[in-house]
Amino acid sequence: MHLHIIGICGTFMGGLALIARAAGHTVTGCDAGVYPPMSTQLEEQGIDLIEGFNADQVALRPDLFVVGNVVTRGNPLMEAILNQGLPYVSGPQWLGENVLQGRHVLAVAGTHGKTTTSSMLSHVLDACGLAPNFLIGGVAEDFGVSARFDERRPHFVIEADEYDTAFFDKRSKFVHYRPRTAILNNLEYDHADIFPDLAAIETQFHHLVRTLPSEGRIVVPSDDAALQRVLQRGCWTPVTRFGPSGEWQAEGDPLSSRFDVLHKGENVGTVDWRLSGAHNQRNALAALAAAQHVGIEPAQAIQALNTFRGVKRRMEVRGIVDGITVYDDFAHHPTAIETTLAGLRHQQPHGRILAVIEPRSNTMKLGAMAARLPGSLELADLVFCYGETSGKHALGWDPVAVLSPLGERASCWHEIDSMVEAIVAAARPGDHILVMSNGGFAGIHQRLLARLDTARRAS
Repeated sequence: MHLHIIGICGTFMGGLALIARAAGHTVTGCDAGVYPPMSTQLEEQGIDLIEGFNADQVALRPDLFVVGNVVTRGNPLMEAILNQGLPYVSGPQWLGENVLQGRHVLAVAGTHGKTTTSSMLSHVLDACGLAPNFLIGGVAEDFGVSARFDERRPHFVIEADEYDTAFFDKRSKFVHYRPRTAILNNLEYDHADIFPDLAAIETQFHHLVRTLPSEGRIVVPSDDAALQRVLQRGCWTPVTRFGPSGEWQAEGDPLSSRFDVLHKGENVGTVDWRLSGAHNQRNALAALAAAQHVGIEPAQAIQALNTFRGVKRRMEVRGIVDGITVYDDFAHHPTAIETTLAGLRHQQPHGRILAVIEPRSNTMKLGAMAARLPGSLELADLVFCYGETSGKHALGWDPVAVLSPLGERASCWHEIDSMVEAIVAAARPGDHILVMSNGGFAGIHQRLLARLDTARRAS
C-alpha cells in the first residue's frame, strides 16, 4: 500500500512514517519546511519528501492520505483531497487500526514526562529481552531513533498524547491506541488552544480509561487529584499506584541520582543512574510498575534502569567553553521549568544558572500560564526571555510586565543575536546556561557556544 503522509516532519507523524515503512508500505510525505533531524531519518529510510502542501500532490494517487494534526481546512492539498473525494485518515487512527491492533500496547500519558517515561519503559523492556516496538516523541540515547517496528514483536510502547487527533477528529490521539497497560503519569492544565479548562482534559483521560480491558493495568500516582477524579468517573481495570502511600515508592533524597525502590513496603533494589530529580524518580516508579505488568521482575527492571542514558533535549549538555556549560532542555510549561531548574541547582549548587527561555507552546503564547512563570524561574540567577512580536510564534502577553517580579535578574528580547550577545557578556567561568524551549530556538545553543568560543579566544 502507498501512503502519502501530510505533515510528515513532526515527531509523531515522522515516527509513524518509519513504522509504516518497516511494515512494508510505500511511504511518501510532505511538510512545510522539511527539516532535520526527522527529514534525515526519513530520507535514510528511502522515504521521498515534498516541500509544502501543493494540491498537485494528489497526482501521486496513493492508496491513502494519512493526515497529521498540523493540517487545517484551507490547506491546498487537503482541499483537493476533499473536493475529489479521495481516501484519507488521521495518523493516530491509521496507527491504531493497522499497527497496534492485536498487540500489547503500553501507553504513557500525562502532562509531563511522557517522552522520558516512554523511553525508560522501552529501554527496560529491551534490556530484559522483549525488544519492544515503540513510538516516542523524542530520541532516547539508548536507541538513537524515535520509532521502531518489527512485525514479529508483540509489545508496543507509545507516548500517548492528549492533544487532538486531526481537524476532523477532536478526540485526543490516545483514544485510538487501545492500550492494555496505561501509565497516567500526572495531569494538570495545558494545551490552552484546544482545552478550555482542566475538566475538559480530564474528560479525555476518562475516555482513555474507558478503552482499557478489565485484564489490563492502569499505573497512576497516588497523590494526583485530577487523575483521582478521572478514575472516580468510572474504572474497570486494576490500578497500581506509585509515589507517596503507593505500592511503588522511592526512598532517599528526592533530588538525588540514587534512590531505593520500595515495592509493597519491601526494598527491591537501588536505582543509581545519571538522571536526578524527584520527577525522574516518579517516572522510574511508573516504568517499573508497567514493566511488571508484562512479566519483568522489579530487580531485573531496576538493573536495566541503571543503564538508561536519558533522552535528547532533557538536560542535554550541548557543550562547554571556558568553564561555561550550555544545556538544552525541552521544558516549556511552568511546572517543567521549575522542576528542571531544581534538578540543575541540586547538581550544581555553587555555579550560577542563566535560564534562557522561549515561551513557544500554544499554551504559553496565549498567556494561560504567564502568571506562574516568575515563580517557576526563582532558582535562576539570571533570566533571558525571548519572544517574537509578530508571526505565528508571537506572544499574546507582555513578558516585561510578567517577569517584573524577578527585578533586574530578568531581561526580555525580541532579536536572537542581541540576546546571544547579552548572555555571552553576562556569562563567566563556572556558569550554567540552561536553554529551555519546545522548539529549535533558532539554533541558539550552537550560536552561544560559537560566540563563547570567540570571546574566549579574544580574551
